[in-house]
Amino acid sequence: MICEKPKRIKNRSFFFLISFLFLTSFLSLKTLKKVDSQDIRISGSELFSQNDVVKNSSLNFPIRLIFIETNLLEKELRQNLSLKNVSVNRELFPFGLKVYINSRIPIAYGERLLNDEKILGFIDKDGFFINNQNVDEINLNKLTIQVFGWKEKFKKILSEIFIAIENYELEIVKITFSSDGFLTIEEKDLKTIFLGLKPNLIKSQLQIINNLKNEFKKNSFSKKLDNIDLTNPDKPKIKVFKP
Repeated sequence: MICEKPKRIKNRSFFFLISFLFLTSFLSLKTLKKVDSQDIRISGSELFSQNDVVKNSSLNFPIRLIFIETNLLEKELRQNLSLKNVSVNRELFPFGLKVYINSRIPIAYGERLLNDEKILGFIDKDGFFINNQNVDEINLNKLTIQVFGWKEKFKKILSEIFIAIENYELEIVKITFSSDGFLTIEEKDLKTIFLGLKPNLIKSQLQIINNLKNEFKKNSFSKKLDNIDLTNPDKPKIKVFKP
């Protein structure tokens, strides 16, 4: 009786060891299995398909699960599909890739130049350009703003403008960057407003625009405006139509 207990313990340990080795081998084999498009599960958006993930990656599908570089795939999908965020996880049960997509929501029409070719798309609240095919049409009904001449370096200044539109009572309908970056906007009541080439001035310029909008609304003066020059915010210039 005294010897049976250690024997049972030894048998149990042997069983656990065999089970562990079997499980480890099984999991290792699963990671060597190849992932194909049907093994990709997408959540967070119905706009993108499994094929979109495959086509917008430099990875050669089918590819073994263990060889999938999730960080690289996330970076490529974020850039190629104009996504706000994306996370990719390798999973064994169920087997495959789990891709969570957070799309960008357009708030303006956009136009950019790429290799001297005009590309139409959209802009989100952070100033990012979204390609046409990466936008859900359900979000396009209420867009009233147009952005021309978009470049990567203008994202921050666009974001500041969109914040001002949200916080103030501004009705900006057009934002234009010239080839050298000169910024001009059009406001429904204040007409054409020149902002110039100094993005560090945008916050003070937008505050002045808001003040002018409030003042002109009180005095019903805005209908006589031609343009406003705020390239030097300390010395604003207002041009009115001559009677």
